[in-house]
Amino acid sequence: MKLIGTLLLIALLVSVVCLPIVYFYYKIKNEASEEDFFFGVSFGLNTTSEAKLLIDKVKGYTNLFVINSWDVTINKTALNEICEYAVNAEMHFMVFFDFISHSTYPWHLTWLDTATERWGSKFLGIYLYDEPGGKLIDEGQWRGEEILENVSDYSDAANRVVTKISSGRSMQDLKNRSIPAFTSDYALYWFDYLAGYDAIFVELGWNHSRTKHVALDRGAANVQDKDWGAIIVWTYNNPPYLASGEQILQDMITAYRAGAKYVIVFNYPKIKGNDYGILEEEHFTAMKTFWDLTRSPQKDSLEKVEGEVAFVLPKDYGWGLRQPDDKIWYRWGPDDLSPMIWDNMNKMIEKYDLRLDIIYNDTKFDFEKKYSEIYFWNSTID
Repeated sequence: MKLIGTLLLIALLVSVVCLPIVYFYYKIKNEASEEDFFFGVSFGLNTTSEAKLLIDKVKGYTNLFVINSWDVTINKTALNEICEYAVNAEMHFMVFFDFISHSTYPWHLTWLDTATERWGSKFLGIYLYDEPGGKLIDEGQWRGEEILENVSDYSDAANRVVTKISSGRSMQDLKNRSIPAFTSDYALYWFDYLAGYDAIFVELGWNHSRTKHVALDRGAANVQDKDWGAIIVWTYNNPPYLASGEQILQDMITAYRAGAKYVIVFNYPKIKGNDYGILEEEHFTAMKTFWDLTRSPQKDSLEKVEGEVAFVLPKDYGWGLRQPDDKIWYRWGPDDLSPMIWDNMNKMIEKYDLRLDIIYNDTKFDFEKKYSEIYFWNSTID
């Protein structure tokens, strides 16, 4: 009996010591897992008071604040004040720079040098420029400069675009400091990643196919070992701009199920009478509902869907893919391959839905091991 009592005492002592360790291990593990997903809102207005108002509104159900205002990022005092306020609200943040100034705003460089030291992991990186692929397809420009004049073929266009963006001074400023570069886009995601971006936020809005654009963005990220996300953008060109709360909730859920690391709600401009921008109470309610879903036991009902099947486009085939007559590298219309690609792509989308990734046939990447099934653009697809 004495031996049994001694063993029981030892067991009790072990449990007293070990159970807290096990608890904190799983608590830390769960918290780390939750930190892998960022959900938030962009701020596109001009003043610190407007930013603080929005942070106070959403801090209970977001963990990301995107300072998406050029007026703020040329005002060091305002920028630092908003960053501090977001961090004090336990939010991560990223900051928009249209470009990183070496002359007009030379403090940009010292700010980048000290941002990580000052705010640690709460500072995620820089949202650099906006819609580089979309502007190239629609305007043939990078930062207002025509870069697709006199291109000889698709590969020449692709190489010119990737080289121009990757060698740009602002991108190099970030790479030299190991600061991640983010942007949003609606076309040419593959080439954005090739040019140095660490994560692209696919724009979910307008009348664009969510499944198609998720497949293009996620596929590019998957093959190139990058991160990806989604940003909920305008549905209308005039107020109320955003779709209903119910509709944007569905977009958030779609992005989350497809594995987005970042989900953001775009918030610009300011509608008269709305101190928050374009976000109405129905949108805030949708955001809170989404946050609660991803943090509750019910999140298991949001079944994750991985890209298991690949549809492979020809190398350097920079087609916008929004409609059958979309441009290829701005300079060309659809070519002889386009009808087959369009038809096969839509068959694949209908058949595989969110299980589909759309990628490019590029020998720099070993994509065959990443997918259970692979179909090339000219495959016979039933």
